[in-house]
Amino acid sequence: MVVANHTFLFADLVGYTAFTAAVGDDRAADMALEFHERVRPLLDEHVASEIKTMGDAIMLRCHCPERAMRLAVAIVRGLEGGDRLLPVRAGVCTGTAVARNGDWYGTAVNVAARLCAAAGEGEALACAGTRAAAPELGTLDLSERGPLRLKNLAEPVIAYAWTPRFLRPAPRRRPAPAPLPVPA
Repeated sequence: MVVANHTFLFADLVGYTAFTAAVGDDRAADMALEFHERVRPLLDEHVASEIKTMGDAIMLRCHCPERAMRLAVAIVRGLEGGDRLLPVRAGVCTGTAVARNGDWYGTAVNVAARLCAAAGEGEALACAGTRAAAPELGTLDLSERGPLRLKNLAEPVIAYAWTPRFLRPAPRRRPAPAPLPVPA
């Protein structure tokens, strides 16, 4: 069987477990369902399909790595900080996967899920495979993050982050070198 490259996107609500504990299952479930409903209208424009939802997370398969990352940015930018939703994060990975019984399995699926879990509030992370397969992503102002050690993955993953400018840390400035002593 030939295993082909595919692009997967996971997105979820940051702080959902604590939110559930604070407000109860009913209200938390309503928020998760609203999140899924607000993501779905973005799928056609980005040529993506919904694979499944898992609690507050949604798993998508995208036909184009560039559109997948743009969709991830649209999800975190468009839904993060919106009324009635917790902040959002996303992870995208292009790589090998196989379909079985309406679901997807494989390295790209696992890495995309782990990148989502590693992303910060309002951040979208992409693996190096996605970055390499989508050279036009440079217009998204991505910064290299990594290598990241992700849960249950033997090798670190080089990731590229899109973070809203207002959440980015200020660039570190190196202190000016000490002046050289003046000979007497």
